[in-house]
Amino acid sequence: MMEYKNTIIAAIAISEIIEMIGAYGIFKKCGRRPWLAFIPFLRHDRMGKCAGRVQEGRSLALISLGIVVMITTICMFKPNSLQSMISMFLLMLMMIPCVIYSIRVYFGLAAAFGRNRLWVIPWLILRCLCALLWGCSKRFKTAEGYPFDEEEAAPEVSGLEAESLDEGLSINITKRTAMNFLQRKVLLRDIHLSIPKGHMVLLLGGSGSGKTTFLNAVTGYEKAKAVITLAGSNVYKDYKSMKYDIGFVPQQDLVRGSDTVYRTLSDAALLRLPSDMKGDVRRDRINDVLDTFGLTPVKSSLVDKLSGGQRKRLSIAIEYISDPTLFILDEPDSGLDGVMARALFEKLRAIADSGKIVIVITHTPDRVADLFDDVIVVAKDANRTGRLAYYGAREKSYGFFGKKSMEEILMSVNRREEGGEGKADEFVRKYTAAVAGGEL
Repeated sequence: MMEYKNTIIAAIAISEIIEMIGAYGIFKKCGRRPWLAFIPFLRHDRMGKCAGRVQEGRSLALISLGIVVMITTICMFKPNSLQSMISMFLLMLMMIPCVIYSIRVYFGLAAAFGRNRLWVIPWLILRCLCALLWGCSKRFKTAEGYPFDEEEAAPEVSGLEAESLDEGLSINITKRTAMNFLQRKVLLRDIHLSIPKGHMVLLLGGSGSGKTTFLNAVTGYEKAKAVITLAGSNVYKDYKSMKYDIGFVPQQDLVRGSDTVYRTLSDAALLRLPSDMKGDVRRDRINDVLDTFGLTPVKSSLVDKLSGGQRKRLSIAIEYISDPTLFILDEPDSGLDGVMARALFEKLRAIADSGKIVIVITHTPDRVADLFDDVIVVAKDANRTGRLAYYGAREKSYGFFGKKSMEEILMSVNRREEGGEGKADEFVRKYTAAVAGGEL
């Protein structure tokens, strides 16, 4: 039995060495770092990149790691034991997606080398020998035009920089990155704009375009390689002293249903207002906010008893209690009908008119578009990185995009696979040229 196990282990080791040598040659032919072929699991990820199947390669690497863990677990326990049987069952489940993702990667690899897709069969059966053949044989070369560019290159970095305003918001984001399974992905790039105080701004962008990432970078919640200044102060450097000068209302209402409206606002005031503020001044501030959002009649009611509109206004009031200079709201009209949503946005318009900066995300922009001063349009470029496609007056945005509504503008920059027109790169370039030429 021991000799049988040793034979299997030796065979696996030899096949791994052969595959590493083959992968080294394939990576070299595909312009990848060849030494990565000798790193277990990461080899699968890079093979996916060679094949133009990045997500499949990453998934395959994770599944392969899980398979090794299951095999190791099986070897640790006695045959027919409960632990061994559970591990065997999980191993069989993992094999199904492993085969599916492998097929996808091999299809991509066949295309990269200009070979028939039937090569996927020998790749599945004799992976190590196929890797050796494709990597070492001069007959196997990457196809003409590899790597294949399905889309035009993403727009270049503009080199622009937004002016710092003494009484407004200045945003200069060079880039915002994040690690995604051993690879650094650029989420945002080259976003520069300045918003004067007293302006209410609509933030437009499709799903995954980077709207939330952009707002998190602006508020300092997730720092980017950027300089963000509010009323002349650096948000990142002075974050502790400025965090309550920025109000952020998320889409979901994060309030305790068992508290009264007044108690909820009172707790928020204790947390957000200066600790040395006198009690009567704090109570006056709470009452002012209750009046501003029409919550005075229900101040003694439990939060659970509020209507959807009242609950939403309470969530906004919690952030407004500190009298922030910058007020950001993520879909404040979610779940509200047209009349209630309109009334809410009119409150936000009044807040902006009082000298605040208000930035809002909404999925139904056209019913309240007339209340906004400016529009920010964020879109995914060819590299699926969030870029600035437009920032400027709402009235000018229609002419810039050649559209009659905000929803049409959004569709023009959405990717084709999302049902859009796929013109994001075109408008990013157009906007950059317009700003550089002084047209915007």
